[in-house]
Amino acid sequence: MRIVISAGPTREPIDPVRFLSNRSTGRMGYALASAAVKRGWETILVSGPVALAAPEGLAGLVRVETAADMAEAMKREAQNADCIIMCAAVADYRPVKVAERKLKKSDGGMVLELEPTEDVLLSLGRIKRSGQLLVGFAAETDAVETYALDKLKRKNLDWIAANRVGVPGEGFESETNAVVLFSRRGEKIVLPLDSKEKIAGQILERILPDGRRQGDRL
Repeated sequence: MRIVISAGPTREPIDPVRFLSNRSTGRMGYALASAAVKRGWETILVSGPVALAAPEGLAGLVRVETAADMAEAMKREAQNADCIIMCAAVADYRPVKVAERKLKKSDGGMVLELEPTEDVLLSLGRIKRSGQLLVGFAAETDAVETYALDKLKRKNLDWIAANRVGVPGEGFESETNAVVLFSRRGEKIVLPLDSKEKIAGQILERILPDGRRQGDRL
């Protein structure tokens, strides 16, 4: 089975030294990739800029920087994937103009005009082929279930993993996580607080059929 997993943040340049990004460390996506490799699956990791060592045994590692890079890589790798897990925290907006030189500080304020980036998960949902499994993540500060279920339906997902951010021990910049899985069939599975490595294994056990071996197809 061929599984494609995205991880980490994106960086949207403002000038040659500054960028917009987020708090994602990539740990959850890297843990998922490691768990997939251990199960004998052909694993492709598409990674934003992180300070993590790549899991051993990957079939491929694609490093990206911006949301546009992430979109291009994920749509390309998705063409031959049996399962896609979009765990990366892709920037929703980017600067309309990128300065060619470093912007200098002045006494006045600065207005930064932003434009939306491509919604990578939505794009993957639109091109999803029959039999392909598409999984997303929803990191929210409030109304977690409501936002996750909306995202599940609107983006044509099979599963979504929802978690809170801004809570000690969960989400970004943490070695642990707590996740609730929702499926398009109406399933709800609570995965209590645990290491991201263990949470990753539990996610794979629940979203993919039991007993899948290397080379099996969905």
